[in-house]
Amino acid sequence: MEPLDIAGLQKALREGRIEWRKHVLQRLAERGVRQHQVIEAVLTGECIRPYPEDAPFPNGLFLGWIEGRPLHVVAAYEPSPDSFEPDFKTRKKP
Repeated sequence: MEPLDIAGLQKALREGRIEWRKHVLQRLAERGVRQHQVIEAVLTGECIRPYPEDAPFPNGLFLGWIEGRPLHVVAAYEPSPDSFEPDFKTRKKP
């Protein structure tokens, strides 16, 4: 499997191209975590454990520090067909 495209994930977050699953929103509410904190953790934190074998998309465990507190976030990224060849393993040349 291909590794998680962290740069692509971060670009998608900056551009607001993100899908929040109902399950995730419920967990965030239960834990008092806001969506912008999750985004900040992925943008400013580090991927401490990649999960390239996960399906349907590779994902990773990120550690971010939000207001002095550690926050773990698991995030996946669906690659854009505009950026990859049909095999989704090879980036298209600009």
